[in-house]
Amino acid sequence: MTGSIDAPASWLGLIAAFAIGYLLGSIPFGVVLTRLTGGPDLRTIGSGNIGATNVLRTGKKGLAAVTLLGDMLKGTVAVLIGAEFGPPAALVAACGAFLGHLFPAWLGFKGGKGVATFLGCLLGFSFPAALAFSLIWLAVAFITRYSSLAALAASVAAILTLLAFQSVIAALVFSLLAVLLWAKHAQNIRRLLGGEETRIGLKS
Repeated sequence: MTGSIDAPASWLGLIAAFAIGYLLGSIPFGVVLTRLTGGPDLRTIGSGNIGATNVLRTGKKGLAAVTLLGDMLKGTVAVLIGAEFGPPAALVAACGAFLGHLFPAWLGFKGGKGVATFLGCLLGFSFPAALAFSLIWLAVAFITRYSSLAALAASVAAILTLLAFQSVIAALVFSLLAVLLWAKHAQNIRRLLGGEETRIGLKS
């Protein structure tokens, strides 16, 4: 994304960017797609999470992939729309999309953990940061086979990349989002520390 993050933006543009971001981010692709294909309410199975990992527990790999793509691209689209109001609004839209996924009004503010949407927001805002996130996720997941650990490590890598290639403000905003991402992974962190986290490819 081009333009300075310090460029001025109107309050109306910022509010519109956040609202659009939230509305896009709050689309619960996992819940909607599972229901449309005749599956159960995603919130009543597995971890109860609305993301692709829980969709995978239904045995529908293709549906899980579409959910992952949807959750990612809604963040990307939100940022690109927000960028039309200026670079600061792009960051605000990213916040809206991420918060929308984590706390969707339509689901009683109980959403997903935000990994795919976090990546999607990065993709719309900074390709180098999105690339760093993806590469670190793949590397850590391949070595440890812990999806949660890979996501946590990748979020840190993305922030460091933003600091190097974008700005302190962008790194700070995504750091705040990463704090929420880590908070949503609190149980995973406890299981990692206790050696009880489920590895990729193994049943919980």
